[in-house]
Amino acid sequence: MTSAAPAETPLVRVTTAGVVTTLELDSPHNRNALSSRLMAELEQGLAGAAKDPAVRVVVLGHTGKVFCAGADLSEATGADPTVGPRGLVDIQRAIVECPKPVIAYVNGHVRAGGLGLVGSADLAVAGPAATFAFTESRLGLAPAVISLPLRPKLEPRAAARYYLTGETFDAAEAARIGLITLAAEEPEAALAELLAALRLASPQGLAESKRLVNADVLRSFEQDADARVEQSARLFGSPEAQQGMRAFLERRPAPWATTE
Repeated sequence: MTSAAPAETPLVRVTTAGVVTTLELDSPHNRNALSSRLMAELEQGLAGAAKDPAVRVVVLGHTGKVFCAGADLSEATGADPTVGPRGLVDIQRAIVECPKPVIAYVNGHVRAGGLGLVGSADLAVAGPAATFAFTESRLGLAPAVISLPLRPKLEPRAAARYYLTGETFDAAEAARIGLITLAAEEPEAALAELLAALRLASPQGLAESKRLVNADVLRSFEQDADARVEQSARLFGSPEAQQGMRAFLERRPAPWATTE
């Protein structure tokens, strides 16, 4: 298990240039996992960008080779098992409800809960180093909370395949199934093209258009959030998932993993 980051070191870098605020996940000690502190800083950064009238667009990026490794499993055994899932619901909903377009900019690995951040974004650009996997089933879990933004967007057969198998797939496949907007060999250029287009739009036009395209996603949160939190908390607390998470943290196969 890795050591914690120093308390004074921000886990989310916030920078603003012109009308664009960039929030970079920067928690290398745990591969940008969704710790309670990282989620709190991300939520704060989103709230600041949402309130700033000078900001037109938010870019959600990352440092290092991993965009986000998913839940911080070292926090998954707390006294209240709903805290982590509820925190992820709040972050995802903050991205969806932010009146500014949010672009996920990915050129690294994305796993489990990290896919919920990508799926919540309005637009997503991924480069050649990006890989994706719903690894929950291999740990005795399920992609419960992240399904809130993802199920309205993903191609159903692809969702079934990748939810169940936990297979890793690339950016081209992520674009095909609706997880991302663009798979780009030169992601910086692709991001710049999107930003140039968004700079031509009015704040009101962006906010109202975003409201339209996210109507089904918001209905998913309103109808199913409590059930998905309960499901996630129940699974994280189960003996099978506890075995799976311990095996993962100890870098050994889960007891049910077999080649036959």
